[in-house]
Amino acid sequence: MSQIIPNREDSPLQTKPANKRSKIILYIIIAVVAGMVTGGFVPDIAVKFSLLGEIFINALMMLVIPIVILSLIVGITNLGDLSSLGTLGWRTIVYYLTTTCIAVLIGIALVNIIQPGKGLSTGEIYPDASYTIQENNPYGVNEDTMGGVFRQILIGDKESGKQGMLPHNIFAAMAQMEILPLIVFSILIGLSLSALGPKAQSAVNVISILNDAVMKITHWVLYIAPIGIFGLISSRVGQAGGFSGFIPELYLLGKYSFTVLIGLAIHGFVILPLILKIFGKRSPVIFGKGMSAALLNAFSTASSSATLPLTMQCAEEKNKISNRTASFVLPLGATINMDGTALYEAVTAIFIAQAYGITMTPAMQIIIFVTATPAAIGAAGIPEAGLITMVIVLKSVGLPIEGIGLILAIDWILDRFRTAVNVWGDSVGAGVIERYELNKNI
Repeated sequence: MSQIIPNREDSPLQTKPANKRSKIILYIIIAVVAGMVTGGFVPDIAVKFSLLGEIFINALMMLVIPIVILSLIVGITNLGDLSSLGTLGWRTIVYYLTTTCIAVLIGIALVNIIQPGKGLSTGEIYPDASYTIQENNPYGVNEDTMGGVFRQILIGDKESGKQGMLPHNIFAAMAQMEILPLIVFSILIGLSLSALGPKAQSAVNVISILNDAVMKITHWVLYIAPIGIFGLISSRVGQAGGFSGFIPELYLLGKYSFTVLIGLAIHGFVILPLILKIFGKRSPVIFGKGMSAALLNAFSTASSSATLPLTMQCAEEKNKISNRTASFVLPLGATINMDGTALYEAVTAIFIAQAYGITMTPAMQIIIFVTATPAAIGAAGIPEAGLITMVIVLKSVGLPIEGIGLILAIDWILDRFRTAVNVWGDSVGAGVIERYELNKNI
């Protein structure tokens, strides 16, 4: 299979001065702080800024589908043959499964050591608190089995319209922002263009130029990021009632919040940097600085899918990850690599058991370990998707689904931290796999 080399001269990825990038990151940090302060002290006013956040989110989501399809096709045509794709693919899958399993183990270990659910009030002291254990599940979360989830991942669900890896309607997958079927479709298109040889060169050049154009739009969107992020943070804190409404809930569930956050910190600041340093031979500090805009955006939007355009931009432009690696590893990671979500689901399941006074045997905890990993893979890259897949983990060991109500009051803020860890895990994966791909080509 002949290799087609897209014409990438004068790529817009090289046009932004470093000082402008640094200023935008500074403005984003200021926007996060200003959003927290505004939402905390004047919540009634802060909620009115939600329009700014929605405009920013829409601008990002508008770019997700074009970036996934165009960048993957360009990346696959760069690979040259099926053997290169196979090597890149299995390395990516092994990395993602390994880091997700490590995250789950960290969560299980911490929740057993700290025991945040032990002695939690069931409402006698604070009958009006939203963390009170309830008899019925008021959230309408659909119950499902692991078999059903795997079936949906593979072939979709005609009743709900969800498309699987092999979609019966690729345009429906685009409309519903389902990334996994688009990845499969784009890989097939890329391979077919490579198989066609030189006569497909013109088509590949056009796709490559379109890909550069979409990345240029991503640059433009980044300029409005501070305004959009301010709107997202301030309105969300305002919706929680400001500091007066949010801080008491955080205090009441302080041990649970601490357990989740310390687990995410260990995984994000210790495990992943060690993997990057040992296997990727890169400086975690320099690499993390390069990804800072994407990580701040992930925290602000709580969506790895919405952050994907910036993740790819930061990886390629600032950390010099090749397009062939970034275009495959990062879209796939935004779909199946959910380290933070997997850790959170393991902690939350055992926390709920502790709150209800249910003893978790080693066998039950092994089942949680086994189910939390694929459940996290099935989580969509959208805000608070982990709450839906949490049902799978709870059902696997017979825990009460209504226990989800214990953590809803503060889940929105924890979701932002775990999304940042998800995106950081994707980025580290690109750095690690890039090193092995470069060595292979030497």
